This record gives sequence, C-alpha cells and structure tokens, in this order.
Amino acid sequence: MEAVFTKVQDVLDNYRNSVHEQNVEKFVSTYAEDVHIFDCWGQWECKGAESWRASVVDWFNGLKAEDVTLKVLFSDTVIEESGELAFIHSNVTFAAHNAADEKLRQMTNRFTFGLKKLDEEWKITHEHSSLPISMETGKGMFNLK
Repeated sequence: MEAVFTKVQDVLDNYRNSVHEQNVEKFVSTYAEDVHIFDCWGQWECKGAESWRASVVDWFNGLKAEDVTLKVLFSDTVIEESGELAFIHSNVTFAAHNAADEKLRQMTNRFTFGLKKLDEEWKITHEHSSLPISMETGKGMFNLK
C-alpha cells in the first residue's frame, strides 16, 4: 500500500526512511509532479518529478556502488503550516555507513521545503538545499554545524 502523507512530519519521516532504504519510488512519492528543486549536486535545478527521479536514481546507484547506506538526521527543524501550505527549514545531516554500520563520513546541508496539500495529502512543491560559501575559495563549507 502506498503511504499517504496527512501530516507534514510524515514527509520528513518518509524522506529519512526512503533514503536509508535507497527506495527511489518511496522517496519520490513525497514530491508533487511539478516540483521545482534547487539542489547542490551537479546541476542548477530539477523541474518536475521525472527529472528529480533521474537524479535520485543516480544518487542511490552511487551509494549502492560504494556499498554504503545513509542515515539522515533532521535538526533545528522548523515547521510552519497554514491550511493548504507548509514551510519547513532544517539542517539535514547525511551520514554514510558501511555494512558493519561504521560511520565513514557525514555532511550537513541546509534545506528548505515548500509543501502544498494536494488531494488532502502533503507534497513537496519546492526544495532548496544549500551550504555557506567561503568568500576566499568560492567553495561550499561543509560541516560548519
């Protein structure tokens, strides 16, 4: 049975669990068909769930090739909800673990999610991940928090 996201928190729980499981369809199920995403990895943006699905497939295939799983931790999360719209901002830590559950590395990004209630279910319509940028090097500054 397909999950239904009746609470905003359900979307974050599904994000965390589906990344850990590397389940593309479960992960993408929280996104609206016309989602617009600004992400840090390799391209400026993704428009639409199909474009995002292709990026997620590449991401999860890379994890499988490395034989790692990711544990996702949301921290300093703020959820604001009003009727049919919701807004989330959070620090999101991705920790890579090997088969023996040893942590190999981790990184923390800042995420903002815009959600809309569509057919009584919360869907992500906009996502933006970011890092602070070093003024000296022009590169992203990982793990400041």
